[in-house]
Amino acid sequence: MGADRSYAYGAAAGLLGDLLLGDPRRGHPVALFGRAAGAVERGLWRDHRGWGALHTAVCAGGAVALGTVAERAVRRSPAARAALTAVATWAVVGGTSLVKEARTIGRALQAGDVEAARARLPHLCGRDPQSLDADGIARAVVESVAENTSDAVVGALVWGALGGVPGLLGFRAVNTLDAMVGHRSPRYRSYGWASARLDDVAGWPGARLTAVLAALAGPDPRGALRAWKADAARHPSPNAGPVEASFAGALGVRLGGTLSYGGRVERRPVLNGDAGRAVRVTDIDRAVRLSRRVGLLALGVTVAARRLVKGRGK
Repeated sequence: MGADRSYAYGAAAGLLGDLLLGDPRRGHPVALFGRAAGAVERGLWRDHRGWGALHTAVCAGGAVALGTVAERAVRRSPAARAALTAVATWAVVGGTSLVKEARTIGRALQAGDVEAARARLPHLCGRDPQSLDADGIARAVVESVAENTSDAVVGALVWGALGGVPGLLGFRAVNTLDAMVGHRSPRYRSYGWASARLDDVAGWPGARLTAVLAALAGPDPRGALRAWKADAARHPSPNAGPVEASFAGALGVRLGGTLSYGGRVERRPVLNGDAGRAVRVTDIDRAVRLSRRVGLLALGVTVAARRLVKGRGK
C-alpha cells in the first residue's frame, strides 16, 4: 500500500470517526494545544509584532514538527501510516461538533425558546447574542456553518493532502492561534498580527475549494457563483467572503449586514442581497446539509488530487 493510498484510507477513516464519534468531552488534542499555546503566550507576550511572530513560530512550528516526527516513525508500515493519518484527521476536523451546535440552536429556535438559543450561540461563534432576535440568531448560525465548513473541515483536508500529518496538525494549529490571538482587541492588535496573517494564507485554498463545492453541491449553483463573484471581495475577510457568499447564493438567502462582537458593532456588506431573502430558522438545517455534502466532496477531491500529484512524481 503506497503512501498516497495510506493517506486516502486514513483520511476517510478519520472523517468517518468524526462523523460517528464527534469530539471527546475531555482531553481533546486541540484543547491541549490551546493550553500549551496559552502557556507560551504568558511567557512571550509583548505589545509587539515580533514577539507575536515568535509565538506563532513556536506554536505552529511545534505542531508541524510533532507531525513530522510521528510520520517518520511509521513510514515503514503502511497500516501504521493509515492509522496515524486517521487519528490526526479525526483530531483536527470538527464537522460533527459544528453540526451538533448548529442543530441544537435550530431546535431551540423552532421551539420558540430564543433565550436558550442565545445561551448556546457562544458555543458556535463570537457574536453578542443578547442583541439578536430569532432571525438574527439563525443568520449568525448559517454564517458560522459556512465559515467553519472551510476552517474546521475543508481547509484541514486540503493541507492534509498537501503535507500529510504535518499539514493537518499545522493547519489546525494556525487556525487555533488565530482564534486565540488573531482578533483586533487592544491586547492582540500587534501581538496577534502574525497569527492572523498566517491564518489568511493557510485558509486561502480551503476557502476557495469550499466556495466551489458549495456551488456544485447546493440547490442553486448559478446563484452561488453569482453571489461569489459579486460580493465576496466586499467582505472584510479574504477567506470568509467567498465561502459565505457562495453559501448565501446556493441557499438563496442574504448573509452579512450589521453584527456585534464583544460590544463592537461592525457593519458588513450584505451578501446575495439582490437575489436572496432573509434567513429563516429552517435554513439552519439546509446549511448543515450543504456543509455535510461539501465536506464529503472535499475528501474525494483532496484524496484524488494527492494521488494524481504523487503519481506524476514517480
